[in-house]
Amino acid sequence: MSRVLTRRRLITGLGYTAIAGTVGGLAVSPSFRDLVLKGGETLAYNTHRLVGRDALVREYSEAEMSPDFRTNGNTTGATPAWEAARDTGFADWELEVSGLVENPARFGLDALRAMPARTQITRHDCVEGWSAIGKWTGVPLSEVLDRVTPKPNARYVVFRCADRFGLSLYYESIDMIDAYHPQTILAYGMNDADLQIGHGAPIRLRVERQLGYKNAKFIMKIELVESLAGIGGGKGGFWEDRGYEWYAGI
Repeated sequence: MSRVLTRRRLITGLGYTAIAGTVGGLAVSPSFRDLVLKGGETLAYNTHRLVGRDALVREYSEAEMSPDFRTNGNTTGATPAWEAARDTGFADWELEVSGLVENPARFGLDALRAMPARTQITRHDCVEGWSAIGKWTGVPLSEVLDRVTPKPNARYVVFRCADRFGLSLYYESIDMIDAYHPQTILAYGMNDADLQIGHGAPIRLRVERQLGYKNAKFIMKIELVESLAGIGGGKGGFWEDRGYEWYAGI
């Protein structure tokens, strides 16, 4: 089988999209709907693992890039630390990496740019129904994690962000398999330019096998943990705490 995982192809073939669409249009009890949608989430997760932990999503040519790439989620950070960093052009910004690691560290933007980089042209699929193709440049998350040495009991990577919905700061999480996927990067560039504030400057997550809300913006801190319990609402992310799927595979 090709290592390129065409978005939705295999999952659709197994009926995931049909299941989700059918359930969304039925007048069913919340418990039944949640059960079926949870089954869809499990199917998506297991399908991605079945085709290979390093299977790649499709990458596009520059000619196929979208002329306009709308912003998703918030368009600015909202913490004093992020605002202070913005005012210096992020010259003083640092990414803190801590939790279940042997060597907690902080990395400035120049340090991240000095690490091996990856550029990929991929499609962003939003849960709201729109998509766009953009070019992302950044450091593979694996490069950062290798420098701090995750402990054996680290199971999840949690991204703490500077943008807010009301009083709540945004956060997201992925497991260690997706953290080490070749196309999972901390992007500091978009379309051959520095990442713009509206798209999550100074860095945002690109986890290409999942929907847009998993691609956290305005990242300030990365924390490795064994369990998601006790973080936010315990579901693994801001929107997941409000009913979205934790594994938003596409």
